[in-house]
Amino acid sequence: MTDCYYRRLGKYEYASTDFTRSNWTPEIQHGSPPLALLTRAIEDELAGSGLRIGRLTLDILGAIPVAPLHVQTRVPRPGKRIALLTSELAAVGDTRPVARVTAWALAPSDTAAVATDRYPPLVEVPPTPAPAFWWDAPGYLESVDFRNQPDDAGARVVWMTPRAGLIDDEPTTALQRLTMVVDSANGVGAVLDPSTFAFMNTDTVLHLHRLPTGQDFAVRARASIGPDGLGVTTAEVFDRDGFIGTSAQTLLVQPVG
Repeated sequence: MTDCYYRRLGKYEYASTDFTRSNWTPEIQHGSPPLALLTRAIEDELAGSGLRIGRLTLDILGAIPVAPLHVQTRVPRPGKRIALLTSELAAVGDTRPVARVTAWALAPSDTAAVATDRYPPLVEVPPTPAPAFWWDAPGYLESVDFRNQPDDAGARVVWMTPRAGLIDDEPTTALQRLTMVVDSANGVGAVLDPSTFAFMNTDTVLHLHRLPTGQDFAVRARASIGPDGLGVTTAEVFDRDGFIGTSAQTLLVQPVG
């Protein structure tokens, strides 16, 4: 095992490591490493603009291979107060994108006097046993320290700390570290046994009313499964200082076998 998700091959090209491998099947990547890689590209594009990210949307456009990848970033809606940025991921030598992150970036101002949090902070307690499925699968799940917490009002809660870096030993921002783990909300909030049903998310949408801090993040996640093969996982997202935003994921639900 390596100690990062990607190795830099060039300015916009990266080799994928074993830590990116999905718990569903080792031939494809878990959603969090690509989300983090594309978030980094967007943060690099925003550097010096004075804007900060308020929403990130990962759309998984195809199977993301554990292979060399190329990143391309665009600004379809530039602006001094509001900008829309996109960053796409494709296999090297292929023009078809397999993942896209779209970000709304906005100009910050001083609203400290009226700041409010919808939920009180989550306080980590000694971990409880993890569910029997998944959590010992090789690949991505080995790259994160998961601490299962007691259920909270019908939702499942897990504190997470990345054990791996993003690209080689390059520094990461707190937002990048959050995106390394937030796609796991679908697994945290699972209400189905993955040996009986597959419930893969097609996207992850993260709204942040403030930027995260630190290394440790928690999600309080709930899944709802509809009668016709679709589902949704929603989560409240926390750092050590308290509530920072929400996430939502669309699920394709199908019987296994």
